[in-house]
Amino acid sequence: MDLSLTPQQQAFREELRAWLAQNVPLAQPRSARETMQERFERLRCWQRRLYEAGWAGVAWPKEYGGRGASLIEQVLFLEEMARAQAPPLANTLGLALIGPTIIHSGTEEQKQRFLPKILSAEEIWCQGFSEPNAGSDVAALRTSAILEGDHFVVDGHKVWTSYGWAADWCALVVRTDPSRPKHQGLTYLLVDMRSPGVQVRPLRQMTGESEFAEVFFHQVRVPVGNVLGEVNAGWEVAIRTLMHERATLGATLTVVYRRSFDRLVELAKERRRNGKPLAEDPVIRQKLAQAYTELEIFRLNQMRAVSRASSSGTPGPEGSILKIFWSEYNQRFQQLAQEILGPHAMLEESSPEALDSGAWAYGYLRARGNTIEAGTSEIQRNIIGHFVLGLPKSY
Repeated sequence: MDLSLTPQQQAFREELRAWLAQNVPLAQPRSARETMQERFERLRCWQRRLYEAGWAGVAWPKEYGGRGASLIEQVLFLEEMARAQAPPLANTLGLALIGPTIIHSGTEEQKQRFLPKILSAEEIWCQGFSEPNAGSDVAALRTSAILEGDHFVVDGHKVWTSYGWAADWCALVVRTDPSRPKHQGLTYLLVDMRSPGVQVRPLRQMTGESEFAEVFFHQVRVPVGNVLGEVNAGWEVAIRTLMHERATLGATLTVVYRRSFDRLVELAKERRRNGKPLAEDPVIRQKLAQAYTELEIFRLNQMRAVSRASSSGTPGPEGSILKIFWSEYNQRFQQLAQEILGPHAMLEESSPEALDSGAWAYGYLRARGNTIEAGTSEIQRNIIGHFVLGLPKSY
C-alpha cells in the first residue's frame, strides 16, 4: 500500500484547498424550514460554480470536460470537499456513477449528448435499478422492455430511486429477453423522465424527508439509440455502475465520521451525569475508544482499497467490504451517540433544547437506511463470499 503523494498530487490538493477556501459557502445546517426543492436548487448552483471553475468530474477524461485526474486525486478531491464542509453536488449520481459508465460503455454520440449536461447539472440523473420483490438483487428485476420498431416499450416499477423526484434522466436496467437466465437478457437504457407514461411518487422516510421515490413506467417508449452498451448485455454495464458507486464513497465518509466522532467526544466532556463529565465514565470511555478504533480500521481499509484500485485501474470487490463496514459502523456510532447524549439527542430542530440543531436525531434516523442503500449488507456479503473468498455462488 503506497500512501505517499507525488508532487503532482500534492499540487492538485493545494490548488483545490485554495479554491475551496475562497469559494465554499457558509455551512448551512439541515433545516426543516427549507424544502427539498429549495435545497436542491442551492446545490445545483454550487455544482455550477464548481463546473465553471473546472472542478466538476475531476476524474473524467479531459476530452469530456473533466481534469483527467487519477483515482488518488479523485479521492483527494472528495476528502478536501468533506474537510472544507462544502455542500454536496446536486448531480452526484450522474457525476460519480452514470457519467463514468457512459464514458466507458457509451457511443460517441451518447457521450457528446449527455456528458456536458451532467457536469453542469443542467440535467439531473437517477438510477433505476432496485425493484419491489428484488431490491439489491438487480438480476431478479421484472421491469420489461419490448422492442417495437425503433423503440423499446417499457413497463414496470422501480423503488428506492434516489433523486427520482428531481431527475431529468434515468439509468434504467430492464429485462429484454425473459427466456434467458436472470443475469442475462438485461439491457441498460437511458430514459427521459419527462416521457409519457413515467410516474414518480416520493417515498416519505422516518426523517420526514422524501429523498427517494418509486417510479412507475407504463408503455414508455425509449429510442433504440438510448441503449447503453449492447442489448441483452446490460448486466455487465450495471455492474460497472455499481462498482463506481462503492469504490470511492468511503473517502468522504472517513472525514465526515471523524468530524462527528470529535464532536461527540466534545459533548461527552461538556455534559455531566451524577456531577461528573460523561467522558470520565469508564464505560463511556471504553465505547468511545471502540468507536475510534473502528473508524481507524475503516480509514486504513479505504486507503488500501484506493491504493489497489489505483494500481489495477479498476474498482474491485473491496468496495463491498467497505460498504458493509461504513454502513454498519454508522448505525453503531449513532446508537452510541444516543446512549451518551440521552433524551436530548432525540430532539429535532424545532425544539429549543435540541443539540446541534437536531443533527443527532436526524443522524440516528437516517442511519437506518445505510445498510439498504447502495446494496444491502446481505448482497454485499454474497459478493465478498464469492469474489473475495472464492465460495460457491448463493442462489
